Amino acid sequence: MARARSHYVCQDCGASHSRWSGKCEQCGGWNTLVEEAINTGAPGGLGKKGGGFGSGSGGSGGSGGRGRGDGLTLNLVELTGAAEPPPRLSTGDAELDRVTGGGLVPGSALLIGGDPGIGKSTLLLQTAAKLARGGDSDGRAPVSVAYVSGEESVDQVRLRAERLEAADAPVQLAAGTAVRDILTTFDGLAAPDLLIIDSIQTMYLDTLESAPGTVAQVRGSAQELIGLAKRRATAIILVGHVTKEGSIAGPKVVEHMVDAVLHFEGERGHPFRILRAIKNRFGPADEIGVYEMAGDGLAAVTNPSSLFLGQRGDPDSGAPPSGTAVFAGIEGSRPVLVEIQALVNPSPLGTPRRTVVGWDSGRLAMVLAVLESRSGISFASQDVFLNVAGGLRLSEPAADLAVAAALVSSISKQPVPADTVLFGEIGLTGEVRPVPLTPQRLKEASKLGFETAVAPFPPARGKAKRAPSGLNEHHTRHVTDLTGFLGIIRRRKDSGGDGRRDA
Repeated sequence: MARARSHYVCQDCGASHSRWSGKCEQCGGWNTLVEEAINTGAPGGLGKKGGGFGSGSGGSGGSGGRGRGDGLTLNLVELTGAAEPPPRLSTGDAELDRVTGGGLVPGSALLIGGDPGIGKSTLLLQTAAKLARGGDSDGRAPVSVAYVSGEESVDQVRLRAERLEAADAPVQLAAGTAVRDILTTFDGLAAPDLLIIDSIQTMYLDTLESAPGTVAQVRGSAQELIGLAKRRATAIILVGHVTKEGSIAGPKVVEHMVDAVLHFEGERGHPFRILRAIKNRFGPADEIGVYEMAGDGLAAVTNPSSLFLGQRGDPDSGAPPSGTAVFAGIEGSRPVLVEIQALVNPSPLGTPRRTVVGWDSGRLAMVLAVLESRSGISFASQDVFLNVAGGLRLSEPAADLAVAAALVSSISKQPVPADTVLFGEIGLTGEVRPVPLTPQRLKEASKLGFETAVAPFPPARGKAKRAPSGLNEHHTRHVTDLTGFLGIIRRRKDSGGDGRRDA
C-alpha cells in the first residue's frame, strides 16, 4: 500500500512547506505549520453533478461537479440585456445598511471578524431577528432567516436571544459543523433569504482529512458555502475568528472569495463599537457604523460625533484642558469629530516613552520630529502619550494637524480654544497639505456648534467651487502658523525665547 503524501501548511498565510519548521518562511509566523495530507485525486465538491454556481434557478446551466470539466457549453448572456437585479435586503439597522452599501445583496457572501466577546454574535442575532420580523414603520417585509451555530447549542442561542429581546422572532436555529449537513438542509426549494454561519473556523468537510480550523478546511468550507449562496440567491454571512494581531484568521484567499469583509472593533474599556468595511464589492470601502454596547445588546449611534465629544471639557468649568484638540475626520463617507488627547511630561528615564492609542506610532514620531526641527519645540527629554478618545482608530493623514496642536498645547500648557476644530496633513518640511472632503468636515463642525476651523489653504482649483462654511476659517501653510495661532510663539518670545515667527 502506497504511503500517503503530506505537506506542512501555515495556518496564518496558507504557504505550503515540504518539511516542518518552527517559523514560516513566507509570513514569519512561529509554530504555525500543521501537517496535512496531499489529495492526489481530482478535487471534487459535496454538491451533486451540475451543482456549479450557475445551476440554480435563473442560472446559466450546470458546469458539472466542482473542479471536473465535463465539456458543457457555458450559457453566454449580453451585459446590456440583463434583468433587473433583485432588491437588497434592508436589515432595519441604519448603521449596518450604511456599511454594506444599502443592505444585503441576494446571493452575496459577507465575512465579519472581530476580537472574542466584541459583539459579533450579538449583532448578527439582532439583525436576524429584525429581518425575520420585518418592519411596519419602514415597510420591510419579513424574510426567512437561518442561524447555524458551530460554537453554541440551540438552547444557548435561545438564552442569548431572550436577553436581547429577540426570542419571539421566527428565526430558524440549528447547531452543526458539517458542511455536508448544511448543504443538504438548505440547498433546495426551502433555501432561506439569509444564512448566518457562526463561525467558519468550526465548519469542516468530510472529504478532507485535516482538522477543522486548518487552512484547507476553512478554504474548502467557505468555497462550498459561497457556492450555495450563488446557486440559491441566498445572502450568507460568515463569522471569522481573528489572530492575536487583529487580522481575520485563516488564509487570505477566503477574503478574496467573499464579496464584503467587515471588521468589528472596539476597546474593552469603552462601550462603543466600530463596524468597518475593509472590502465591499457592492458599496464604498472604509465605511463605518458606530454602535454602543448596552445591557440589552447593541444600539446604533446615528450621531457619533456628539457621542465621541460628549465628555469633553473640565467637569467644573466646562473649558477644555491643555493637551486636547478636536479633529474633523472622515470615516468612509461619514464626517466624524473626535477628540485627540496628548500628555507631554518630563521623562525620568534616559529614553523617553512614546505611547500611542488609536493612531499610528510611526506617524507620531514624524510629527514630533517636524515640530522639533521646524518650530524649535523640543520633545527630546519628554514622555509623550497620545490617545484618541472614545476608542476610535484613526488612519487618515489629515489628523496630523490636530495631533500637532494637542502636543504643542500640552507642552506649553496653553489650551486649544474650545470652539476650534483642526485638520490637515503635515509634510516633512513642515508644510500643511490640503486634504479631501473639506466641505463635509466643515459642515459637520458647524452643525455641532464649532465656530473656528484651522485648516490648510484650499487648492487653487477648488477656491471658486466651495461654498462658505459659516465658520471662521484660519488657513495655515506651515506648522509655525499653528503655533502662532495658539499663542505659543509670543509666549516664548516674552520669556526670552528665539521664536521664529510672531503670532
